[in-house]
Amino acid sequence: MSKSLDSIKAPVAREMDEFEHKFRTSMKTRVMLLDKIMTYIVKRKGKQMRPLFVFLSAGVSGTISESTYRGAALIELLHTATLVHDDVVDDSDYRRGFFSVNALWKNKIAVLVGDFLLSRGMALSLENNEFDLLRIVNTSVQEMSEGELLQMEKARRLDIKEDVYYEIIRQKTASLIASCCAVGASSAGADPESISRMKQFGEFVGMAFQIKDDLFDYGDEEIGKPVGIDIKEKKMTLPLIYALSKAGWLEKRKIISLVKSGSEDQNKIKQVIDFVKQSGGIEYAKGKMQEYHQQALATIKPCPDSTYKSSLIDLVQFTIERKS
Repeated sequence: MSKSLDSIKAPVAREMDEFEHKFRTSMKTRVMLLDKIMTYIVKRKGKQMRPLFVFLSAGVSGTISESTYRGAALIELLHTATLVHDDVVDDSDYRRGFFSVNALWKNKIAVLVGDFLLSRGMALSLENNEFDLLRIVNTSVQEMSEGELLQMEKARRLDIKEDVYYEIIRQKTASLIASCCAVGASSAGADPESISRMKQFGEFVGMAFQIKDDLFDYGDEEIGKPVGIDIKEKKMTLPLIYALSKAGWLEKRKIISLVKSGSEDQNKIKQVIDFVKQSGGIEYAKGKMQEYHQQALATIKPCPDSTYKSSLIDLVQFTIERKS
């Protein structure tokens, strides 16, 4: 049983509170419409797990500094920008149970808001000569875009194999969490080897995180997205990829046809979900998630014991046991 997020935050609770204040300030703008949208975004923030990864990684690697706050803000600005842009790409009207920016202010404004957030992140880094942090995050932005495009390319034919799936989620999701941990380590003055280790740790966590997110598509938890949404959007998740790999040619053709044609048909979506469950896709994905979990723990094991390290281990557990 994983600990609560509040107890995991305990070693950096003061820093997280201070960060939240600084982050709100960094979102301020003199343009009235933009300021209104920024206020809307900030009030509907998520669990802030990514800044938490930054601060705990800094604590594990050295001393939390002003650079750590800027690194966390850079990550959060980037992450928020990608969410705003993702909702435009996916034509999604909801984000975390609330109306998305594009639903309220339309796509043109949403794209510009995402661009503003990206530029604020870059400005924050450049104004403080945080070139190493910007370099880490820039790599993540590039990989996230490549991963999204790779997924779109493969979605047309629904021909994603397991190795391609891992590359997509490594780029789309794991690269950002890897950046969180690398930014935290770098901001604390860690050596290149330690930064690389923390980045690898974050990548393993990110892989487990995304597989857990995929599993929600086949469950009943309220997570801010309806069950079957990935199937509706023709996204090939690990449980479905595995199930199709074990199916006969006729059954595989039938299921792919259902995915292609049944985007709004709940009965067809249920058929796909039932097929995945009966084929052992859920259990297989859970097993892979646990493998990445264990790899993450093995990667961080050489770090000196501390409250920060204990909380990072608990945070990894939280990511794979979370209900939302």
